[in-house]
Amino acid sequence: MHEDVERCVRAVQSKDARFDGWFFTAVVTTGIYCRPSCPVPAPKPGNMRFYPSAAAAQQAGFRACKRCRPDASPGSPLWNVRADVVARAMRLIGDGVVDREGVSGLARRLGYSVRQLERQLTAELGAGPLALARAQRAQTARMLIESSVLPMGEVAFAAGFSSIRSFNDTVMRVFALTPSQLRARASRSGGVGAAGLLRLRLPFRRPLCPDNVFGHLAATAVPGVEEWRDGAFRRTLSLPHGPGVVGLRPLPEYVECLLRLADVRDLSIAIGRCRWLLDLDADPLAVDEVLRGDEVLRGLVDKAPGRRVPRTVDPHEFAVRAVLGQQVSTAAARTHAGRLVEALGARVEDADGGLTHVFPSVADLVDVGDELLAMPRARRDSLRALVRALADGTVDVSVGADWDAARAGLSGLSGLGPWTVESIAMRSLGDPDAFVASDLGVRLAARQLDLPVSPGALGARSRAWRPWRAYAVQYLWATGDHAINRMPVEAAA
Repeated sequence: MHEDVERCVRAVQSKDARFDGWFFTAVVTTGIYCRPSCPVPAPKPGNMRFYPSAAAAQQAGFRACKRCRPDASPGSPLWNVRADVVARAMRLIGDGVVDREGVSGLARRLGYSVRQLERQLTAELGAGPLALARAQRAQTARMLIESSVLPMGEVAFAAGFSSIRSFNDTVMRVFALTPSQLRARASRSGGVGAAGLLRLRLPFRRPLCPDNVFGHLAATAVPGVEEWRDGAFRRTLSLPHGPGVVGLRPLPEYVECLLRLADVRDLSIAIGRCRWLLDLDADPLAVDEVLRGDEVLRGLVDKAPGRRVPRTVDPHEFAVRAVLGQQVSTAAARTHAGRLVEALGARVEDADGGLTHVFPSVADLVDVGDELLAMPRARRDSLRALVRALADGTVDVSVGADWDAARAGLSGLSGLGPWTVESIAMRSLGDPDAFVASDLGVRLAARQLDLPVSPGALGARSRAWRPWRAYAVQYLWATGDHAINRMPVEAAA
């Protein structure tokens, strides 16, 4: 979009927040780059330059605006909609793969050479993988500087910088302030040390219907791993450097995020996974515009616009839970998952609530015994086949996976039918067009709305909702009186 200069200028002049994250505006006379909705008076069009990423603007020598904080804008919805290599790379960079495995590791995951990958990212985003990861490190550093009282040396290494000097230079170059000045400017409610509480704000594009995403997560919460407490969805996180606990509370302007991490080096990864869980980088106006075009869905969209797709913080975890939930009630699925968690999940300490474990990894589940799988033999065999395929990499359902290859791999496993495959595609892979035509709730909604009920006919009818059929599912589910459609009563109170 950044190449459509006229459209970008109009967005900046109208302070249109819908385009935050789609592109970044740099002003040649000030050397500053902003989000489109920046509240300062719009510069002359001739002084504007437009970039597809914050990294590209930084690489061109511009520093971040201190008022609109463009690095904190919602991420581009393109990376969650597209399935090409650039989008997959951006999702993996957001999950910290470059910091953990380097550019060569990122390229290897995508099946490209380093040179091919750098060429594609630079052509579209104006920056290569290292620059994109560096921009993410700068954002993480700012969050730690402003939300904690960690010593600056710890902040530097937690954000992924290799030296104090590179940390100081990057912060000064991006924000035009030293780390100490940045902390002094911040209005903080108080932070604590490395093992303490971090309070952050997660922005999103409005509108947001919190009932569907938070209601779904609360209703399907696995005991010990997830809970609803004091108006917030809380859960444990399995992160590269240790476990974490997060609380997510929906507020009108942002989602409040309270994080306790074993190691603050995992901060950016934890935030990225929480944003993915809540689908906060979605473009609800684009989604709802398409769905409103169908007279059957128009009333549902108008009643509660901005529904999101509840995703997952761990693609493997959800894939396992999808098989556990085959042909059983929500309560039964929670019971099955809770049994595995209690027996095989690593324990965590939660001073603020009742969380006790992280969900077991696929490595922990490879040799799970029959006594923990109180289900028909065919489903036990399906679960074991899935766990083996995930553990040895035969099937990849990570955020950077190829959607078509993942579907093919899942479909080739015994006992994984269309409902399971599409559920995993919707919530693990994040495919916005995944459609669970055989889901009971979807079929009940179809009958109520005089839509075809058979999976084949309903799937054909749903083509009018492309590429947003996963969001259409959320509106269809909303026709039923199920706990997934509303936040627990204490939140409303």
